[in-house]
Amino acid sequence: MRTPDPQLEEFRRFAGVLADAAASAIEPYFRAPLAVEDKGVGRYDPVTEADRAAERAMRALIREHFPEHGILGEEDEAVAARSPYTWVLDPIDGTRAFITGIPLWGTLIALNDGTGPILGVMNQPFTGERYEGTVTHAWRNGEPIRTRGCTSLAQARVMCTSPYLFDTPALRAAFDAVAAEAQLVRFGGDCYAYCMVASGFVDVVIEAGLKPYDTQAIIPIVDGAGGRMSTWDGESAQHGGAVIACGDPVLHARLVERLSR
Repeated sequence: MRTPDPQLEEFRRFAGVLADAAASAIEPYFRAPLAVEDKGVGRYDPVTEADRAAERAMRALIREHFPEHGILGEEDEAVAARSPYTWVLDPIDGTRAFITGIPLWGTLIALNDGTGPILGVMNQPFTGERYEGTVTHAWRNGEPIRTRGCTSLAQARVMCTSPYLFDTPALRAAFDAVAAEAQLVRFGGDCYAYCMVASGFVDVVIEAGLKPYDTQAIIPIVDGAGGRMSTWDGESAQHGGAVIACGDPVLHARLVERLSR
């Protein structure tokens, strides 16, 4: 199912309302004294009241305006859809950055029509940036953005949130081999790194261990800006896992062929 354009514009406007509500819930907590809980088993996985308050605010608006839509969020139970549509929410993607006062985090909002994400938003209220994407277009604060051409790994800028995402020797070795050939490698960024791909400042993001709420909002932003995002074996990244995003489709195809092995 693909949504008619007028309805997609309605959903895009509503996603902006969700982003505003999440921002209002989050902003009082950033760079302020804040209790942090660890919800992880093994690797540290922090969560704060800012995460929970933002997701509550967005869920309340979805229930009010689109009660038939499903909800998949990081911080609460999934709500089954009574229509093809499900909102996929990550109230703060980059909570580790958030609790350390670094503004490389964002609220992720996606709308999935049952086949894949058709709309994505990454909102960073502290820097005043909102990235939006559909299947065919992407914007930063309402202005169109495009990826840059870069077919050569030797000329590519590569990012990854953390090397600790690669939790098996095979995954780490595959990433290290690509990184060794890149022009530049930077760590950190979370969702922000993918928006830099869409904006033409970064060429590749390679990560692993992601969840659906980590990826679904990002896919339309990268794809809509002219890039490609998939799993390492070239399948849809909407379910998370080991993921690669490239600004140049040619480089994406070359790296997928390599990583899929």
